[in-house]
Amino acid sequence: MALYSKYSDDDLIALLRQDDISAFTAIHSRYYGMLYQHAYKRLSDRDAVKDILQELFIHLWDQRRSIELKGNLQSYLCLVVRNKVLNVFKHEKIKSNYISSLINFEETCQSTTDENLRNKELVALVKAEVSALPPKMRLIFELSRDSNLSHNEIAEKLEISSLTVRKQVNNSLKILRARLASQFLLLFILIVCICSRNLA
Repeated sequence: MALYSKYSDDDLIALLRQDDISAFTAIHSRYYGMLYQHAYKRLSDRDAVKDILQELFIHLWDQRRSIELKGNLQSYLCLVVRNKVLNVFKHEKIKSNYISSLINFEETCQSTTDENLRNKELVALVKAEVSALPPKMRLIFELSRDSNLSHNEIAEKLEISSLTVRKQVNNSLKILRARLASQFLLLFILIVCICSRNLA
């Protein structure tokens, strides 16, 4: 294995294409730490960073025979990590917007009396779960959702770091997802049915 550490990236890629597991291990050892730091500076979520890197190296191994590098290996790996980090941000924004839409959907959809009652019960459930969040986490989440403030604006308002804000928002989303998993599907179907009926 010590021999592989002396190989160039091009040599390692050539060996990787020949199913050489030691070449793969050498690439992993050479770049994992650097890629971890690269992703963590932007994401500040250790579990998410580990997931990103795991996906990256699984993809690298799975596509070893057909992989085509545009530029050098380091640039390629950094670009893949960057894109995966951006996908995480995009996904978190979608989840945050989705939760907001669940809480406030009555403003955009009209419903019958029976539907309205069911809707209010479900919205009350979501609001109750938000209220059950730890106080500081709830405050940050509500500033993000209700006041539509950016992470930097919330950080400035509460005199904390933007990384803390991001972490608290992410944690609140994780908690809400876990607690409301079964209700989300039901409420989503209900919203779609109501809105579709009103557009018909």
